[in-house]
Amino acid sequence: MQTQTLKVKGMHCASCASIIEKTLNQVSGVESAEVNYGTEKTKVSYDPSKTNPSMMSSHIEALGYSLDAKGTAEEMGMTEDEHAHHLGLAQSKQEKLLELESMRKNVLTALPLAAIAIIFMGWEMMAEFMLVPMMNTVLSQFMHHLLPVIATYILFVVGKPYLLGLIRFIRYGKANMDTLIGLGTVAAYMYSFTIGAFEEVLASFINVDYQYYDVTIVVITFVALGKYLETRSKLKTGDAIEKLLNLQAKTALVLREGKEIELSVSEVKLGEFIIVKPGSKIPVDGIITEGESFVDESMVTGEPMPVQKSGGDSVTSGTINTTGSFVFKATRVGSETVLAQIITMVEDAQGSKAPIQALADKISAVFVPVVLVIAVLTLGVWLAVGSQYLGFSQALSFGLVSFVGILVIACPCALGLATPTSIIVGVGKGAKEGILIKDAASLEMLHRVDTVVVDKTGTITKGKPTLTDVQNFSHMSKDEFIAIIASLETKSEHPIARAIVDYAKSKRLKLFTVTKFKSLQGKGVQGTVNGVEYFVGNARIVSELELVFDFKQIESFTQQGKTPVLLTTKEEVLGFVMVADEIKEESEKAVADLGRLGIDIVMLTGDEEKAAKHIASLVGISKVVANVLPQDKLNEIQSLQQAGKIVAMAGDGVNDAPALAQADVGIAMGTGTDVAIESAGITLLRGDISKLVKAIRLSKITMRGIKQNLFWAFIYNTMGIPLAAGVFYPIFGWVLNPVFAGFAMAMSSVSVVANSLRIKSKKL
Repeated sequence: MQTQTLKVKGMHCASCASIIEKTLNQVSGVESAEVNYGTEKTKVSYDPSKTNPSMMSSHIEALGYSLDAKGTAEEMGMTEDEHAHHLGLAQSKQEKLLELESMRKNVLTALPLAAIAIIFMGWEMMAEFMLVPMMNTVLSQFMHHLLPVIATYILFVVGKPYLLGLIRFIRYGKANMDTLIGLGTVAAYMYSFTIGAFEEVLASFINVDYQYYDVTIVVITFVALGKYLETRSKLKTGDAIEKLLNLQAKTALVLREGKEIELSVSEVKLGEFIIVKPGSKIPVDGIITEGESFVDESMVTGEPMPVQKSGGDSVTSGTINTTGSFVFKATRVGSETVLAQIITMVEDAQGSKAPIQALADKISAVFVPVVLVIAVLTLGVWLAVGSQYLGFSQALSFGLVSFVGILVIACPCALGLATPTSIIVGVGKGAKEGILIKDAASLEMLHRVDTVVVDKTGTITKGKPTLTDVQNFSHMSKDEFIAIIASLETKSEHPIARAIVDYAKSKRLKLFTVTKFKSLQGKGVQGTVNGVEYFVGNARIVSELELVFDFKQIESFTQQGKTPVLLTTKEEVLGFVMVADEIKEESEKAVADLGRLGIDIVMLTGDEEKAAKHIASLVGISKVVANVLPQDKLNEIQSLQQAGKIVAMAGDGVNDAPALAQADVGIAMGTGTDVAIESAGITLLRGDISKLVKAIRLSKITMRGIKQNLFWAFIYNTMGIPLAAGVFYPIFGWVLNPVFAGFAMAMSSVSVVANSLRIKSKKL
């Protein structure tokens, strides 16, 4: 099976998405198709031996839609896969801008014409109530001849999509929003045209004074204006992707056969050597082989300070070289780079469906046919019942107004936009905050989480040893004491040795030349510095040298999970340093913030119990499960779930992957392993645990936005239909003019998108 995300053209509403989804799922060879109205894309899993995007597109082309699978990729010199996952999104933006410009021209043409119809309609209405004088005969006759001309232009030019929707409904029985608008406005237009053409014949049995050309004009204009504003707003919802795309370098300076050649990023091959000059963006991921510089990595880490990079250090695409020049070897290119994967993750999440959307999808799928039935029944009831009390002419007039009003006000646009627009904005805001959301289901579930399980190493702690304490008993200064230990440890590859050396380098300590170096297996190292023989290592060295030392001095440290490294000569112990996995600066505040949100926190670790409990106490975690294997972590998650808890698991290692996959929401530290990131639904860049609190707040804000949108969309449709049908006419004398129905329908879609965009301004 092959899974591909394809752009859908011609989609105008939620019921369009439903029609396309149903049709594609019926195509032979298609295992599943998921269409998202918000992103105007479909994710299709299919058997390439039975079908392909071109064949799938042919099944929906008759209905007025198509799949865009090819074209841009070849133009950009990329594979289809790279195009879909990488640079091709910019082309989609360009097409949308062209579509928006076309819509804008239609709206600018229609608005003045609609204004004429509204002024004429308003004048006549007010004249009936004697609020203004009657329009003079010449002007009245001129307007009655002008309105049919305007209505014809509006219906057949501006309203062309709605006419096509009506034609497709007649031919294929597939109804969408365009069908409703088309049917309503065509009915109003044909009724008015018939009365105008056969006025004398019809005058004897129906009232020919009322024509509804203004309804056709104003409804189509309002709907077109609403769609234009909606499309313009939807462009803003996806700007997270655009900003990520703008981070990419377009070209790279590659060394080929000893020459510097400037190439498109898509032409860079794995293993090639690339030159980066000051101020340039790094085009692909790699490892520095020559030179050094400071690199602005705020795109990935969120840290404003540039990071020093030299030989052997890794660099990431999209980050910016600030000062020096360097050469690096490409280790990841195209869709494999970190930035490309971030873009893919954000785009996939924006295109995925939250479970709450299933409700809106189901309703939208049946809404249009039900509305058509209600509209026809309403017209029938007006004619059958209304004729007995109002006369046929008045009943037909009210029946037609109600028929058109129902079709217009019931369009499920707002319903279809309610969920995807909030998800798009929420995922985009998350990406900006360094919270990468893999799918909408994770974002939705996160707001329900009541228990967060955290790994210790790499999540609460930094995940690498750091020198934390110094006890110097010698006559040397503290700096000299550390420098001697670091000088001896430079020859060792042990992580603890590396931590001491890194600490010395960070303090800019000058290291000494070591002679007669010797590694002592399982104990430490020895060597001569300035003519003095030193030993560096664990407690076994002290015991073997039979030196006097009170081991209680290191006990309190070891109980905290710290590892002692002692410096001795053959005669005495000179002191010791402690190395430990240091707690992240943000951990304590993050735990406190989670507690304030009413969330229980459990720490799971493979570490020894005393050390684990000490670390937990420092950050404020009371529940600790220590000495656990990967399978135990998984079992612990399962037991919490069986107790009715909604569990989020935060971890960074391969050993966390099973638990991350089992949790209701898996949260990976961005500094962790690929396996952990792959198993999780959400990734926190820079491994910042405080972003977990922001992610939960983002989920709550997004879900609140979705629920508000759905509430208003449901209320709007359920209240609007009875009003448009004339249910309140016998009681209050209310009949909803289709013009107001069109305005309300257009504004409901715009208000839903506007409400979703509010998520951007919320502080996490």
